[in-house]
This record gives sequence, C-alpha cells and structure tokens, in this order.
Amino acid sequence: MSGRAAVRRTVYSCVPCSKYRASTPKPFMADLPASRVTANRPFYNVGMDYGGPFIVKESRRRGARTQKAYLALFICMAVKAVHLEIVTDLSTESFLAALDRFTSRRGVPANIYSDCGTNYVGAAKQIKTLLETNNARQAISSKIQCEWHFNPPAAPHFGGLWEAAIKSTKIHLKKVVGTQIYTVEELTTLAVRIEGVLNSRPLQPLSSDPNDLEALTPGHFLIGQPLLAIPEENVLDVATNRLRRWELIRQALQSFWRRWSHEYLQTLQGRKKWFRQAENLAVGDLVAIHTPNHPPMSWQLGRIIEVHPGPDNVIRVATIRTTDGILKRPVVKVTKLPV
Repeated sequence: MSGRAAVRRTVYSCVPCSKYRASTPKPFMADLPASRVTANRPFYNVGMDYGGPFIVKESRRRGARTQKAYLALFICMAVKAVHLEIVTDLSTESFLAALDRFTSRRGVPANIYSDCGTNYVGAAKQIKTLLETNNARQAISSKIQCEWHFNPPAAPHFGGLWEAAIKSTKIHLKKVVGTQIYTVEELTTLAVRIEGVLNSRPLQPLSSDPNDLEALTPGHFLIGQPLLAIPEENVLDVATNRLRRWELIRQALQSFWRRWSHEYLQTLQGRKKWFRQAENLAVGDLVAIHTPNHPPMSWQLGRIIEVHPGPDNVIRVATIRTTDGILKRPVVKVTKLPV
C-alpha cells in the first residue's frame, strides 16, 4: 500500500507541518549587476551602509562624557575600494554631511545602492526614518544629483558587497579598540587607517611569476586618475619608449583595468549556491512570512498580489497583502503553504 509515500503526501499537504518545516524557495542566483562588471572610475557606482554604534568620549580628560558614534561606509561596486566616515548620530543632516565629505574627495557617484534600513542592528527605527521617509529622500536627492537604488525590506543578502565590507571593518576595529574608549578624532584617525588596510587587500596576483610578490589591490585604482576625468585614448598596445611620462601613468591604470576585467572579474562569476532552477511563486499563492522573533505557528499569513521578476525572469521579490497591510519581501523569507 506504499505507506511511506502516503504518509509523506499527508505531511507535505499539512499547513502546520509546512510552517514548522519552513522550506523556502531558492531562486536561481542572478548574474552580477552591470555596476559590478563595468569599468568606470572608482566610486562611480557606490554601495552604502552604516555600522555601529561605537562609544566615544568628548575629550581625553578624565570623566569626559561618552556618546555614540556610527560608521558610514561607502564601497565602490567595481573594484571594492572602501571609504569610511564617522558620524555622531543617525539624522539626515549628519548623513548629508558625511555624503558631502565623501563626494568632495571621491567625486559625485552616478548610482548609490543601499538598504531600506529594516535590517540594521541596534538602530533600525532611526535608519528606517533616514532612508524610507519621502522627505529625507527628497532632501538627499536634491543635495546629490544621482540615482538612488533601495533594496527590498528584510533582504540583507541583496547588499552582500557592503555587508561584507562592514564585517571586515568591524573585525579590524574589534581587534584594535577592545575595551578602550576613543575620542571622535582618535576614532576618525583609526577609521582612516583601517580604510587604508582594506584598500590594500589583494584582489589578484599581478603576474604568474612566483618571485613577483605584488598583487592587484583597490588602491591601484584610486591613484592615477583625477576625480573629474575625461575619456582617455587607449594606450595599452603602444610601446613604452614612445610614451610621455603622463601617458605612462595612463597606460599603467588601463593595464590595471584590463587585468581586473580579464582575470579578477572571472573569479566572481561562479555560483556557490542557488545554482538550480526552481519553481517561481505566482500571484494568488498563500504564504507564511518568516518572523524570527516569533514561533512558526505565529507567523503572519498573506497572499501574493504582485511579483517582481528580475532581468532573467526569475522572481526574487514579491508584494504580499496581509491583515496589517501590504508588505514587500524577498521570496527566501516566505514559505508557500500547500492549499
């Protein structure tokens, strides 16, 4: 009578069992976005994230008051170069000041990518107000003339590039700071030194010679081109004895970009997970929305009213109607119910 198959059919059609099992769709991993594979000047496309809070004191005198400080991180989407700024609060004005300091030294980016703020640890409400309020968005957009891209709520894996950079920065800070409380000036100096360490990390060996100990780093792309650069003539195939001094610098930078596109970029194309095609969710599916702070039987139910396919027609984000309103969630945070 195939008892095992009969039991399996019954279990897999049970709604409470589906909630406890909580198997989520695993959509096929998308290709790298154009901002990751297009050769532009450093910080032409930027990812942004906040880290912290960190405890700082007003001065070095004994008994000085302490306050919180945060780390504003900007990362180049192409070469992974990092720029760090220290901010003292999570207000729109402080963020605009940090953005002014960034653009004055790195140039105005064409695109900025960031989270919506709901997945930030320790300061979710303040950063949500900073990045999701229409007034704040309009103030930031009028200040910096570039296009802003916000990830779906509760989808930190959509911004893995800046999440990994924040993790690397915190590792260095924890090793250096420990239990010591620094002033804002000292923390700023330390952040700049850590920025130099992160921009010196190796991306790819410069040659296959075992005696060559040089490696291609993000710092190679930060030096050799002004912030407001004009299009340059390709001099890669010109003999070095025919080039002037300033053309030698241009040839070196173009050589770095060629090695980045031909060697390092190929290592980013592999899919370590989500490499199988799966069935897409559809409009009308009844789903349970994952809520880590509640048990599975208390998860909110909803029905999909809209799907958002990517360029490859794979659905990774869906809009869900619930009893509390309409939510937008990644499909890896929902469980389709067998009804």
